[in-house]
Amino acid sequence: MSLKAKVLPPISYLKPRVKICRYITVFCYFSILISFTAWYLFIHPVDTANPWVIWLLHFLPVAAFIKVIQQGNPRGHAWLCFLLILYFNEAVLAATTVPYSMWYGTINTFLITTLFISAMMYARWAGQYLRHPDRVKKD
Repeated sequence: MSLKAKVLPPISYLKPRVKICRYITVFCYFSILISFTAWYLFIHPVDTANPWVIWLLHFLPVAAFIKVIQQGNPRGHAWLCFLLILYFNEAVLAATTVPYSMWYGTINTFLITTLFISAMMYARWAGQYLRHPDRVKKD
């Protein structure tokens, strides 16, 4: 089997998709950080433990990707997707097990799913865009 160069989509196809996915990713990323802060510190702080510790355990792993989101690194977006799987599990459990956290879990499930899809597609399309041979000519 011979290795053939992959055919990349045209720049006119990639550029708007990269831009839209970037906007959606940034919006959902910061919405999730705000959601964690609001829920764990203000709306429903844990009575049996220090709410700041619980908040930090949820906030810091996602916040570690802030540089990746700012720079628009496609590989970092792919790694963010791996981390989001853990948060997706927690959000689905919050939406389905305890009645008082149903709305929080549902909103977080939606945000995490949207962030996962947009970050995954951004990683794909931005990676293709960055290695496209016509990019240097048109930018």
